[in-house]
Amino acid sequence: MSLTLLATTHRVAPGLLTWRAWERLRTAARVLAPAGHPLLPSLADAEIAVEQAPAPDPAALVAAARSADVVWVAAPEGDEALLREIGTLVVADPLDVEVLHGSYDLPGARLLDLVSVMDTLRRECPWDREQTHASLVPYLLEESYEVLDTVESGDLGALREELGDVLMQVAFHSVVAAERTDGTEFTIDDVAAGIVDKLVRRHPHVFAGVAVSGADEVNANWDQIKAAEREAKHGAGASALDGVPMAQPALSLAAQLQRRAARMKAPADLAPEPGGGPGAGELGARLFALVAEAREAGLDPEAELRAVSRVFRDRVRAWERREPHA
Repeated sequence: MSLTLLATTHRVAPGLLTWRAWERLRTAARVLAPAGHPLLPSLADAEIAVEQAPAPDPAALVAAARSADVVWVAAPEGDEALLREIGTLVVADPLDVEVLHGSYDLPGARLLDLVSVMDTLRRECPWDREQTHASLVPYLLEESYEVLDTVESGDLGALREELGDVLMQVAFHSVVAAERTDGTEFTIDDVAAGIVDKLVRRHPHVFAGVAVSGADEVNANWDQIKAAEREAKHGAGASALDGVPMAQPALSLAAQLQRRAARMKAPADLAPEPGGGPGAGELGARLFALVAEAREAGLDPEAELRAVSRVFRDRVRAWERREPHA
């Protein structure tokens, strides 16, 4: 005689069980499950008789399993406390007890939990209910910079948490967008589908059998595909500079504009010179030239300035410790 604790995951549709799990359910003398378990309709469809219990009784389960093969369908969230109590009961009087996993989480399954939690927060948290795309923007920027800070500081142990904060912002924007009714609404599934389609489209050497000689040819194909996408979106007047976010920090903006222009082989004399027109002030032109100098040296000007700023910060802090002042 034996007791089988059948574990399932709520992240897989009820009824999608392993063959071994179905066989155990069909051959068991008794199958018991908590009342309202999501697997009950599937078990009924399979004509498996189930005894429903309001709550698991460890002693009763062990007693029943001493005279017949019994399966207990554990709650989707797990029955760790039940398993511990059963373990205590069978120490003195051994019984064949097995934990059988009837379904497993696939990679990425925990993203379903994030979607569920965000839906709940949007409904039940007063602060979350009030948020809009505009009000969330500062948090997305802040969390993105915190990811950057963990990478540049070498604190990769904190990277997982910071990436989670960014992912939460994506889920938050998606749940806000899903509520719109003006034809512009979308869900997080639409967000995921869009990036999947884009990645597949921009990697024909991976998904469409296009042969490439190396990374340089991959980059060339990428630029051609993006150019075709811009033309499809903006028409014949599409520019290679379309899509450059002008709200980004000025150094990274200048670097991105210069990279795009260089790919088009735009003439170098298009760069602003001091006094060369509106907005081309002495200091701005010098900064723009420094960005070009960094780019030609293979450096990220934004990262270079941040590195120097960190050195300055550390020196100021050291000075504060040496020279206490009001």
